[in-house]
Amino acid sequence: MYFGKKILENLKEINEIQDVILVIKGDFIDPKSVLELKKYGKKTIAYFNDNTSRCPKIIRVIPHFDDVFSFEKEDCKKYNLKSATNWIYNSGCNVPQKPFEYKVFNIISKDRRLPILSRITADLKAKNISHKFFVFDKKYRQQASTIEFITNHIPLSEINEYINRSQVLLDVNRKGQSGLTFRVFESIGLQKKLITTNSDIVNYDFYNPKNILVINEDNPDIPLSFFESEYENLPDNIFYKYTLEGWIDNVIYNTQTI
Repeated sequence: MYFGKKILENLKEINEIQDVILVIKGDFIDPKSVLELKKYGKKTIAYFNDNTSRCPKIIRVIPHFDDVFSFEKEDCKKYNLKSATNWIYNSGCNVPQKPFEYKVFNIISKDRRLPILSRITADLKAKNISHKFFVFDKKYRQQASTIEFITNHIPLSEINEYINRSQVLLDVNRKGQSGLTFRVFESIGLQKKLITTNSDIVNYDFYNPKNILVINEDNPDIPLSFFESEYENLPDNIFYKYTLEGWIDNVIYNTQTI
């Protein structure tokens, strides 16, 4: 209710009919407010980078938007939605630093992914592969192995510094989610290699086994050889598809197919 109310207040202040109103994570808005949006725009579009299993409120607002996009393939099939990934937001923001302080970097919130992260940590530690892992939780103060538990959010600028000082990024997707996280697109934008537990990544046109290592979350095995070769740049046309400009082409102008 709150978010819908604030958006409508802003639109009333602008007092102009918009060509397109795009809402990201529209499940935070109640259906009544979504219908009110239509009074202020010629077209309303929603984009969801969560799935309906984790965020069931998505289902109640889907019918009220003119176009709905999702990063979750199963939701696209089930609810007849259009497909869109997340996007590269950091292209050219950072220059990779060498030599790297860490081989692998990851930061997540404490949830069901923690046991997976612990198994990955054990594999890296056994192979003497340097890494920096943060787990955020307001109440959790345990220190385990080389995972650092933090109770306060780290500023984005500081996270970017850790990313700069790391050779490879780690992506641990949530159970039941195949949509690609922003960590995937951070790695593409910064031209850094990626280790991920998301096996569906092999179905995307940017997938290159020299850049992306898919591991088994139950028995992770990260070979030292993955760190020995350089990142291979993507063709310009594929890279563009996943930039913000390419994302807009797909979602706003419907000129691309992801």
